[in-house]
Amino acid sequence: MIKNQKFKKVSLKVGDNVVVITGNDKGKTGKILSIIKAKQKIIVDGVNKKFKCFKIQEKNNTGEIRQIETPIHISNVKKI
Repeated sequence: MIKNQKFKKVSLKVGDNVVVITGNDKGKTGKILSIIKAKQKIIVDGVNKKFKCFKIQEKNNTGEIRQIETPIHISNVKKI
């Protein structure tokens, strides 16, 4: 990470309802779960879901495939 990097002021907060205005999930709405200021990205509940494979952690357990929300850029959403 670069020192003295200035971040844009974000008017969004965790818990705000937003609507996606561009991309594959255009028109979907959801609540903000977290904000990543360094990358100017947010994670929205129910939007931009991807599949992730998890390996076996113990001998008796099996691996699994989970569907998780991945971050999207702040400019792709609008506050409701």
